Amino acid sequence: MAEIKLSETRDLTRIERIGAHSHIRGLGLDSGLEARVVSEGMVGQTSARKAAGVILQMIKEGKIAGRAVLLAGQPGTGKTAIAMGMAKSLGQETPFAMMAGSELFSLEMSKTEALKQAFRKAIGVRIKEETEIIEGEVVEVQIDRPAVNGVASKTGKLTLKSTDMETVYDLGAKMIEALGKQKIQSGDVIAIDKASGKITKLGRSFARSRDYDAMGPQTKFVQCPEGELQKRKEVVHCVTLHEIDVINSRTQGFLALFTGDTGEIRAEVREQIDTKVAEWREEGKAEIVPGVLFIDEVHMLDIECFSFLNRALENEMSPILVVATNRGITTIRGTNYKSPHGIPIDLLDRLLIISTQPYTEEEIRKILDIRSQEEDVDMSEDAKVLLTKIGVEASLRYAIHLITAASLACQKRKGKLVEMEDVSRVYHLFLDVKRSTQYLMEYQSQYMFSEMPNKEGEDDEETNAMHS
Repeated sequence: MAEIKLSETRDLTRIERIGAHSHIRGLGLDSGLEARVVSEGMVGQTSARKAAGVILQMIKEGKIAGRAVLLAGQPGTGKTAIAMGMAKSLGQETPFAMMAGSELFSLEMSKTEALKQAFRKAIGVRIKEETEIIEGEVVEVQIDRPAVNGVASKTGKLTLKSTDMETVYDLGAKMIEALGKQKIQSGDVIAIDKASGKITKLGRSFARSRDYDAMGPQTKFVQCPEGELQKRKEVVHCVTLHEIDVINSRTQGFLALFTGDTGEIRAEVREQIDTKVAEWREEGKAEIVPGVLFIDEVHMLDIECFSFLNRALENEMSPILVVATNRGITTIRGTNYKSPHGIPIDLLDRLLIISTQPYTEEEIRKILDIRSQEEDVDMSEDAKVLLTKIGVEASLRYAIHLITAASLACQKRKGKLVEMEDVSRVYHLFLDVKRSTQYLMEYQSQYMFSEMPNKEGEDDEETNAMHS
């Protein structure tokens, strides 16, 4: 029998994938909304970033609603990077939903339903509720274990204190188990939710800061709580309208959020939820947080979708719509009419248009430096100069793709620093668009179904097919 060799498996969870925009940390603006030359992974596009910063400020202050912004520019000029920068600058509290225009045509639901769901993913609801908690420093935990293992369960006492008072609480079996899981000991400051019995460890008391045996490198010290032990505190939950829709529309409830199979949601369900949220707003229990919906490749939407967007933007709970396109004057999908960016004039009239400009040679160099650092590739100065030249003559995206390829070529020759020869090698291995087009034009007669006329001016398709 031949010996069977098992292939070596790698733990894929440990591999960190580097995305095209993983180096973006924000918009790179100072407190006066002025764009820094290089900051938070952003390079150049100062006027576009400043405009995005103004929009961002209005979103944070709640002064903008039902508005739409168009990021327009040539391919590879940082439109998606600006949108990602806006998302990072908004933080976790503000919902940010992202989709591509082409996604709508591959979903098992109507286009308008997919857009509705995307809109509601970008609208947050901050729900406030008051809860009673017990907050104090643990003085002593006393647990009485039964002498014989039988029906009798564990009982115990918990002594808590604040700056003003000290109280002893009786413990049941569940609370004892929860204290054991959290490894609560004397000197810890804890909070107990009276309704659910959930115990939260807030840290160690400053009074116990000299107990070196109970300390670790991650120990957090907090002050002993003041006032009464039992308090009423306001707890805030942040959810999106889409999450509330899904939980109330399906039998499986919130599990549908994890499977992604939400299906079409009935209009009656949405109406009931909107009415309930409006009631909460009037009672002061909730507030609406309009987020941001980013649609890339917006020219891929058709006239039906554009009509829906026009109406949806008039809704008082509408999020900020940010769309991006790299098209010039082109046909509106679903019609025979041409329009700037492939967007109907009535919708264009609603848009604040931010234009992006091609990068200069110096900016391309800085972007390549950031990407090399992000991809953990050490490159010589000559190699960077050559890569910058390739970025100017071919495209920035092509130059970025060559970074990792050149790094692999360097590893192949057992080098530690990417040199010019590595960049040159991968440049000849992988063609850019211009060289690929030139090659096609030279050898087009040898390809099948070529539609370009050959040198003799023969236009007959059958002749071309026969030659190929």
